[in-house]
Amino acid sequence: MTASITGVGTYVPDETITGEAIAAESGIPEEVVVEKMGVREKHVCPPDGDHATDMSVKAAEAALADAAVDPEDLDVVVYHGSEYKDHVVWSAAAAITDRLGATNAYATESYTLCAGAPIALRQITAQLETEPIDTALLVAASREEDLVDYGNEDSSFMFNFGSGASAFVVEAATEDARDDEGDAEPFGGRARAVVESSAAETDGSFADDVVMPAGGSKRPASEETVREGLHTLDVPDPEGMKERLGPVSLPAYLSVADTALERSGFDRDDLDFVALTHMKRSFHERVLDELGLDPASDGYYLDEYGHVQSVDQALALERGVETGRLEAGDLVCLLAAGTGYTWSATVIRWRG
Repeated sequence: MTASITGVGTYVPDETITGEAIAAESGIPEEVVVEKMGVREKHVCPPDGDHATDMSVKAAEAALADAAVDPEDLDVVVYHGSEYKDHVVWSAAAAITDRLGATNAYATESYTLCAGAPIALRQITAQLETEPIDTALLVAASREEDLVDYGNEDSSFMFNFGSGASAFVVEAATEDARDDEGDAEPFGGRARAVVESSAAETDGSFADDVVMPAGGSKRPASEETVREGLHTLDVPDPEGMKERLGPVSLPAYLSVADTALERSGFDRDDLDFVALTHMKRSFHERVLDELGLDPASDGYYLDEYGHVQSVDQALALERGVETGRLEAGDLVCLLAAGTGYTWSATVIRWRG
């Protein structure tokens, strides 16, 4: 079975906030916000629009059009975006399925925070291989920028959070359509990318390092929690988190990338492009450099979007194509990490 991405779509809100404005609001020097944090600007949602499902539907419509797939042909719709969505304890996937008119699909959700895109591709590829289904839609959205308090310096590493959505149409071809070099051309050449193998690992000791203090079962929402400002993201021990995360983050990124490459039959020398979670600029460059790539040409730094949770990988792919950095035949690693802490990677062969 060959699984391929046949459609890609993204959406970002029209409204933006600049790094200069974030600096003014937070008190952090503009040079730090723009150059170190890597936020020239980012897209933000209006209070009364562009909810998670709104953005997901727009990205999904673009991906379906790109794939030339009718919503009624979908077998499953998977939402792998932020848990901060239109309502709590609620299925965004079901709402998206209904709004798209995907009447033959069932809806489900997969949540791995910012590590979600490679893992969602891993899960749906396995599902396509084992179940009698052919066509899936992966959708994600985030507007967690709403949960950022620019007055809380302890949470400053989240000041790069931006808003947007992404979608992948993933299809399965039962026939083995690989050529002599191991590449695949199923779906009459419609494939944008062939999905190879994946890897992930978790260090659960970081599970409580990033939290929204109130709103869950441990501290339900109340007048008191609202008054005390406990409904924004917080880092209880920022220095401790930094001290513990520093030694393990780069090795974990490299480990999942190497494992995904090895499982796919490749190594670092074969890699052409990395679609990487947005992070501070110096660390982005170091990850690519360690993988033997040139940050200036073999990846795309999302400093006009910021970090859009599990949407980052699709944004990097689209911008890579638009800027000529990503070309047909390139071997790509979708590389991500999410607080908790989970690192994930999925290898794809880009078809164009």
